Amino acid sequence: MRESTFVSRNKARWEEFEKTITRQQQVSPDRLAELFIQVTDDLSLARTQFPNSRTTQYLNSLAGKIHREIYKNKKEEKNRFLLFWKLELPTVMFHSRKHLLYAFCLFTVAAVIGAVSVAHDDTFVRLVLGDAYVNMTLENIKGGNPTQVYSGGGELDMFFGITLNNIMVSLRVFVFGVFFSLGTGLFLFYNALMVGTFMMFFYQQNQLSQALPVIMLHGTIELSSIVIAAAAGFVMGNSLLFPGTYSRLASFKKGAVNGLKIVMGLVPFFILAGFIESFITRYAFMHWSIKATIIGLSAALMIFYFILYPLQLKRHGRI
Repeated sequence: MRESTFVSRNKARWEEFEKTITRQQQVSPDRLAELFIQVTDDLSLARTQFPNSRTTQYLNSLAGKIHREIYKNKKEEKNRFLLFWKLELPTVMFHSRKHLLYAFCLFTVAAVIGAVSVAHDDTFVRLVLGDAYVNMTLENIKGGNPTQVYSGGGELDMFFGITLNNIMVSLRVFVFGVFFSLGTGLFLFYNALMVGTFMMFFYQQNQLSQALPVIMLHGTIELSSIVIAAAAGFVMGNSLLFPGTYSRLASFKKGAVNGLKIVMGLVPFFILAGFIESFITRYAFMHWSIKATIIGLSAALMIFYFILYPLQLKRHGRI
């Protein structure tokens, strides 16, 4: 390859690297590692083809700059916790945006299937939710409080039980991704099927308008987090299916680490959802404006942090 051809093919990319590391903004460790690998690959080729050229000298200098940024980043380990929430997790979410879309679409389709199935088959709701739960809910409806199930038990015990259960569900959704994403897909499908079945059941009992706002007090964060956990499972599973230029093992390790980052990042959101369900949802007859505020703020939090904030970081060149 001629040197002029090599430079013309890669000059724009190198200039973008320069801009990235010279901005007065923090760059994620994953992004720095990616830049360093690409530049050192180019440098290796340049040393072989054009050992004494100005191109080789330039690439050597650029690799040195990126290496210094990585070293500086390592010296800031004391800020690693903040960096995870500020940069690492949003970076992973940006690169996983397609997986998140797949998970959302699958959840929506499965929920619709559940609702339509209940509408056309009266026995379907008992098949999915179980006789005990259906009978208990019918009794609660007769008693005038269709969501009374959220009022029973002590708040603190309920909080720990619900939070732990939600975290375990998200871990299972993620771990099942090891079966080439199929396990995650099936697990998400079943959970979404239950949601659709549940909603249509309340609709048939003329209780949806009363029950839905109560359920979504905690369900906004809880259901969103399950979809995001499924995206993490797809990240890991697809790394096995589509390793790209990596070996299948190396691709799987990268996918598993990124997926685990997403799941670990969901823990505080499950804690928040558990708190709402245990201490707030039980007050089903609170004013509608309070319910709307909690649901709206919860939705805004999830959409901003997991979707809009990563896009914002990308626009500012930090991803």
